[in-house]
Amino acid sequence: MEREYSLEGVKLVVKEGDITAEEVDAIVNAANNHFWMGGGVAGAIKRRGGVEIEREAVSKGPVPVGEAVVTGAGRLKARYVIHAAVMGQDLATDGEKVRRAALSALKVARESGVKAIAFPALGCGVGGLPYGISVKEMLRALEEFIASGGELDEVRLVMYGEVAYREAAEAVEVYLSEKD
Repeated sequence: MEREYSLEGVKLVVKEGDITAEEVDAIVNAANNHFWMGGGVAGAIKRRGGVEIEREAVSKGPVPVGEAVVTGAGRLKARYVIHAAVMGQDLATDGEKVRRAALSALKVARESGVKAIAFPALGCGVGGLPYGISVKEMLRALEEFIASGGELDEVRLVMYGEVAYREAAEAVEVYLSEKD
């Protein structure tokens, strides 16, 4: 399942799938601020891409929640993994932390020459944030990034499972309808 939209001239795709299989310049990891990669999206990235991704990320941390770092992507199809720290050791997050982490990930992407990027539902797994809040805050970050001169060709929101996909697509449609 997949739906395509446009936000400020950027192709925005919401799809159900496995983010580790995406063929984009970079995928975003929903990370803790120490960049340990245990469960959820982080665990899947480590299993498929290799432990060297975690080793490189950990060597760049810890960072304040809301920051992001870039590493190689190991065996993944993407060139980079951008680790967005949406939570600290307390594993708690909120919309503001997601927005800051997504914006940091986009800035790191720009510095790395990324034109196509895939995001998971930041803060929704371990962090327990509702999909609608996560998606709204990621879209706010994308608009802020574009307003500051950031350029991207494509942003994918890759949701794991049908429920996540449906809720994310609905959140995008509500967000875009409120802009009109």
